[in-house]
Amino acid sequence: MSENLVKTFSADVLIVGGGFVGLALACALAENGLQPVVVEDSNPEDGLAVGFDGRASAIALTSRRLLDRIGVWEKLAPEAAPMLDIRVSEGGSRLFLHYDHREVGDEPFGHMLENRVLRRALIERARELPALALLAPARLTQLDRGTAGVVARLADGARIEAPIVVAADGRGSSVREQAGIRVTRWSYRQTAIVTTVEHERPHGFVANEHFLPAGPFAILPLLPQTRSSIVWTERADIAPTIMALDDQGFTRELRRRFGDFLGDVRPVGPRFSYPLSLQYAATATAGRLALIGDALHAMHPIAGQGLNMGLRDVAALFDALLEAQATGRDLGSSAVLRRYERWRRFDNTLMLAMTDGLNRLFSNQIPPLRLARDIGLAAVHRLPPLKRVFMRHAMGMVGDLPHLMRG
Repeated sequence: MSENLVKTFSADVLIVGGGFVGLALACALAENGLQPVVVEDSNPEDGLAVGFDGRASAIALTSRRLLDRIGVWEKLAPEAAPMLDIRVSEGGSRLFLHYDHREVGDEPFGHMLENRVLRRALIERARELPALALLAPARLTQLDRGTAGVVARLADGARIEAPIVVAADGRGSSVREQAGIRVTRWSYRQTAIVTTVEHERPHGFVANEHFLPAGPFAILPLLPQTRSSIVWTERADIAPTIMALDDQGFTRELRRRFGDFLGDVRPVGPRFSYPLSLQYAATATAGRLALIGDALHAMHPIAGQGLNMGLRDVAALFDALLEAQATGRDLGSSAVLRRYERWRRFDNTLMLAMTDGLNRLFSNQIPPLRLARDIGLAAVHRLPPLKRVFMRHAMGMVGDLPHLMRG
């Protein structure tokens, strides 16, 4: 291809990765006077099929505010199931912890959304914004981060110039790897089995989390009220056997763990399985580079906070970039990156430690620990001030909130 036919994009921000966090950041920037370019190596439409991803995501109150402010929530609201109550219990114990949203205000803790619904809404919004260029499918072949800016080349010869690049390309981030950022990771030797079920009685918009010997078994409300998303944590050596069961055998195992509190239950969607692990990058930034979402941190789904933490990355980086734009500073300067790094380091470290600790605590069947867990659940349930702290945490209402997440 001759040089004069090569397409060149001049962007304010280059975002590698067009998943949830990458597109959310791009929409936020394009809504506020910046010109982002998103490079995504897959076809966005592939992720909209029912068989592509069986997961549903918990959208905390503060994440809903962000999605609302970037013009995405209005596309999601008709299919979003509010979480009005959260009930936590362990195995056959009669002790439990119950959160009622009315104890901290009028708004739900959050909403449950099927991933394909959220993906569709973000893609639609991205395509509505004239300042946003979504290049997909497009493969990044070269990325140079110099003192003056970033230059990227794609497989089709296109060239992108920007002052900063954002890695939103997931756990196996090639951008992070190229930057030489060290990653700490370990496996939980657990697998998440995910499916959608129908049940006789309405769930009443209550999210249930049962702690079983192999790990948490979450029943998460969807619409209509006789549908729920299941996130079933199982030992990694046993999960393949469960996944290989015929429909009758799988339903039998599911019912054993689900219980009969919602009447008869049966799977109605495909089954999916995902290995569970924790990983975190040694730093959130490098020269003219910021990491967000799973490229920066990936955690156990025990508290349903993985996507919410990624959206907090988005909101914090958005604030840092918009402040730089308003004051005429270089968007990729070390000052901008330091501000983002400081803002996210404590919050992400705390959540990673919390989810890791909870999983280790509740996946352990040593009798003294079981007794301590039961007493702890009952104690929190009976201490309203402490209970409200945990409820506000579930809503994302703690810490120094970025502007997009404030009330």
